[in-house]
Amino acid sequence: MAMHAKYFLLTGLSLFLGNTMLRAEDWPQWRGPNRDDVSSEQGLLKQWPEGGPPLVWKASGAGAGHGGVAVGGGKVFTSGDKGDSSFAVALDVGTGNVMWTAKIGRAGGDPPGPRSTPTLDGTRVYVLGQLGDLVCFAAGNGNEIWRRNFEKDFGGRCGGWAYSESPLVDGDRLICTPGSEQGSIVALNKKTGELLWQTTELTDPAEYSSPIIAEIGGMRQYVQLTGENVVGIDPESGKVLWRASRHGETATVPTPIFYGDNVYVSSGYGIGCNLFHVSKAGDSFKAQQVYANKVMVNHHGGVVRVGDYLYGFSDGNGWVCQDFKTGRLIWRNKGVGKGSLTCADGHLYLRSEGGSGAIALVEATPEGYKETSRFDPPDRSQENSWPHPVIAGGRLYIRDQDVLLCYDVRMN
Repeated sequence: MAMHAKYFLLTGLSLFLGNTMLRAEDWPQWRGPNRDDVSSEQGLLKQWPEGGPPLVWKASGAGAGHGGVAVGGGKVFTSGDKGDSSFAVALDVGTGNVMWTAKIGRAGGDPPGPRSTPTLDGTRVYVLGQLGDLVCFAAGNGNEIWRRNFEKDFGGRCGGWAYSESPLVDGDRLICTPGSEQGSIVALNKKTGELLWQTTELTDPAEYSSPIIAEIGGMRQYVQLTGENVVGIDPESGKVLWRASRHGETATVPTPIFYGDNVYVSSGYGIGCNLFHVSKAGDSFKAQQVYANKVMVNHHGGVVRVGDYLYGFSDGNGWVCQDFKTGRLIWRNKGVGKGSLTCADGHLYLRSEGGSGAIALVEATPEGYKETSRFDPPDRSQENSWPHPVIAGGRLYIRDQDVLLCYDVRMN
């Protein structure tokens, strides 16, 4: 058996054994099981009642912050600032009752609060605070297992909006981006927090994007977007396998999308989007740009791929559908205004970041903007509603600062 085949077999077994508490419909990390913000769930409502789908519960206690939620093992995990500290929070998935809270670190940031989504891996949950405190908690009771600090332990550097990425678990490794001059990206032993490697060939400061896993040319690798580069990293050594120069402006936020040996990235502040084709010749990889345009100028609400099409909010264009392979604009519509999205059962769930924080249900089709339903969630805060909507177990989760709303979106 080839070495890479053994690796995938062992990694798959490890992930299975480590996640026996998770179900297929759970949402254990940022952008879901595959980090693509596309749920595999079926049997969801195609149209909502007037006023929105049934509200299962409303919870308070998350604290101030813009981080998303992870769902698994009968719990919903998020984080927020309370007083002078930031906390990880676990709520009961059935009732919304707070089951435990545990301190991450100091409060702060502008705006205040954590931005990261917790990463659930079996009996452990990993949470990154906005000031670089990375903590591993026991998912069952919130007991602290280990902690590191991006600046103190790795020489990390981040932009003015603080640390925002969501840690990535792969096998026994935890991958994150302190942005150090000694190496931008680090791999840690997920059980102990021990440093395994640091990307000495890549020393860009941290931006706000989160890494993903890709397989290119038969080789597993981590893909990350910084303010200056798109890179592929060797999981075993931290070596840079390929690099595509791409300058961002002010803040580079959205998570990369991988499909068919192609890596798609987008960012705001007038930069736009790029598609890079990554190929392997012998032992070397190279990235060649396929297109660069301003069809998708996505600030931070995210982009999803459904088939050969991309959907997201583009500054200056509104909500757009873009051809993945060519970069061509298919349609655009103002929709609910600027915001974030997720996808499930052939539909896009759009969330407005401003005003009433409207939520819309839109068919994921290149045939045009087809909105079937819309509602305004209650108890709207005065802050921008930046956390992305999440679909897990037939439920829609909407977080707005201290309030978390859970809706039933299943067909009867």
